[in-house]
Amino acid sequence: MIELKTDAQAALEIVQTAKLLHQKNFLAAGDGNLSYRIDQNHILITPKAKHKAFIKPNELAVINLSGKILKGQPSSEMLMHLEVYKSQPLAKAVIHAHPPHAIAWTIARPDLTELPKEPLSELILAVGSIPIVPFALPGTQDMATNLKPYIANNRVMILARHGALSWGEDLSEAYNGMERLEHTALILYLAQSLGGLTTLSHQHILDLQTIRDKIGPKTF
Repeated sequence: MIELKTDAQAALEIVQTAKLLHQKNFLAAGDGNLSYRIDQNHILITPKAKHKAFIKPNELAVINLSGKILKGQPSSEMLMHLEVYKSQPLAKAVIHAHPPHAIAWTIARPDLTELPKEPLSELILAVGSIPIVPFALPGTQDMATNLKPYIANNRVMILARHGALSWGEDLSEAYNGMERLEHTALILYLAQSLGGLTTLSHQHILDLQTIRDKIGPKTF
């Protein structure tokens, strides 16, 4: 059962989270978008072509699960958000941002299908794994189509050469996913620059995955 918030509460939380994402350098200029499912069929979403650090609650758009625009001018990337909500009844919030180090891994290492998890225990415990979704032109149906196979088993994903997407059972979880992603990507980058990535033992990785299974699918 989805716990509903009033439009005003959800709008304020979106605005506050957008400012925090900007402060963390996960968003620049008009990049990114955030959304919140206010009931089973209606989504609050940030407006297109607006700097997310300066948006106001009354500028948020409202769409339904079919993609009909009911208020405002929603993000041109709303199809990604809708794909998550349609696929996952537990999803109440979606964040799409552009965390620099996470994106850089997909540019420098196009061979990767996921962010390396074997070097770092926190990635396995807090997220499980972070796959890299193949590139699609921003704002197109292909973005949603490419995303679809990953949504059921992943709440945090990198969008190759573009950005990242996280979803959660509230905005806090979605934000945690984005912060966890960029923090992990930065640690891996620093390790790589200091001499290369090393990995945990096979047994340690298995033990961590067992703990993660007991914790459940939430991102923290």
